[in-house]
Amino acid sequence: MHKNNTQGQIKNIVIVGGGTAGWMTASLLAKVLGKTLDITLVESDNIGIVGVGEATIPPIVNFNSAIGIDEKAFIKATKGTMKLGIEFNHWHQDGEHYMHAFGSIGKKFPFCDFHHFWQKHQQLQNGSDNIDGNSFWDYSLNYQAAKQGKFAPIKKILNTNLPGLAYAYHFDAGLYAKFLRKHAEGLGVKRIEGTITDIAQDDKSGDINSVTLEDGTSISGDLFIDCTGLAAILIEKTLSTGYDDYSHWLPCDRAIAVACEKTENIEPYTRSTAHKVGWQWRIPLQHRTGNGLVYASKHMSDEEAKALLLKNIDGKPLAEPKIISFKTGRRRKQWNKNVIAIGLSSGFFEPLEATNIHLIQTAATRLVKFFPHQGINLEEVNEFNRQSKVESEGIRDFIILHYKLNNRGDSEFWRACQRMDVPESLMNKIQLFKKTGKVFCQPDDLFTETAWQQVMIGQGNIPEDHHPLVDTLSEEQVDDLMKNLKILINRTVDKMPSHDDFLRSL
Repeated sequence: MHKNNTQGQIKNIVIVGGGTAGWMTASLLAKVLGKTLDITLVESDNIGIVGVGEATIPPIVNFNSAIGIDEKAFIKATKGTMKLGIEFNHWHQDGEHYMHAFGSIGKKFPFCDFHHFWQKHQQLQNGSDNIDGNSFWDYSLNYQAAKQGKFAPIKKILNTNLPGLAYAYHFDAGLYAKFLRKHAEGLGVKRIEGTITDIAQDDKSGDINSVTLEDGTSISGDLFIDCTGLAAILIEKTLSTGYDDYSHWLPCDRAIAVACEKTENIEPYTRSTAHKVGWQWRIPLQHRTGNGLVYASKHMSDEEAKALLLKNIDGKPLAEPKIISFKTGRRRKQWNKNVIAIGLSSGFFEPLEATNIHLIQTAATRLVKFFPHQGINLEEVNEFNRQSKVESEGIRDFIILHYKLNNRGDSEFWRACQRMDVPESLMNKIQLFKKTGKVFCQPDDLFTETAWQQVMIGQGNIPEDHHPLVDTLSEEQVDDLMKNLKILINRTVDKMPSHDDFLRSL
């Protein structure tokens, strides 16, 4: 159908696989480069999607806007709900909880972060040995709104420069893919239904020339995007790219998922609850609740996992639980020859911090930034892969952090996580924060200093000291700062409608 050309102008793009990864990528390419490209997406209705990625993080809001999606139409079509953060239950110790709330906490200061002022305030009130970690979230607008079941799309707290709510979405991944398909086809993407039976490579370069479908149709292209999920039929089964395995740090290798009937009130946050082995997610949608258990097969059988999950859902199950096997890690090269892996074909992180859909978004965005003009250049490919590696390792460290800082003693699974050696980059962050309260991130890191602060404080890594800048304020000034911030946040949340009322108003 198309002539292959990886040395001249790249024009014919073949996306293999649909689902969230395929249609997000197709939509962005069509929106930004559609006038110069022919984009074909091949998918089969007979091949199901993993479909567990139903929670997102705030950058999705900008992505949807960039590809021209109307927010109200999107929420209606995907049975979506708002997400203000992720609540972690029993991760540090049984009975304890904290939240990775989106957005800022307290007030932004030059040279040092708000939690230094909070730390001193706690020291003054309770003494160095009795700091109340939970009080940190008294100064989070997102946390207070989430726990009170409130939501309003406010940009700033009234009459201040303090930011309003930062939010993401929960949605039905299958419905999102359908919604995006209609959107992408409207932008000129051509969809071909069929199952791939053969892949032809160039004898000299090893580049992929074409894919052949069951009915004999041959589809050639200049650039192929592998969105075939865990099957990874182009990037791995054809090109043998290799895989960096992270399972010695992140030992869970199974997820079992089931939807159940919705509850009366829809919470505007995800829940992550630690169990004796692994953890359980709860994602509330308008029409149902998504649930799943992430666990290590070495410590728990599939039958035990199924029983544990079904015992801990808050509604009647709507289907038979579905098991997904995975190996945490990343493809050694996200871009290899003329193939770019996007979505689960490029690697897998357990959905603890809702990063899988985000990684689709960043890979598609990176592809647009690095899109080849006159042929594929190795220097461009190498830089693309370097950025992909740095991004994955940053996410890897942030997820390991949750496991390493657990203080549970109820199973060998959790005790092994406490003892494990972790990447030096992560150990340095943990120790620096404990001694000084300081944490530093790179400009391109997904998770901000505020995100790291919340997980570390929430899991008992309370700073022993604060920044000297805090001591330029008197005790009275620190106390006034805290009181005024709390009043502002509570007053703002009091005026918000409930999350359910907001959804009904759309």
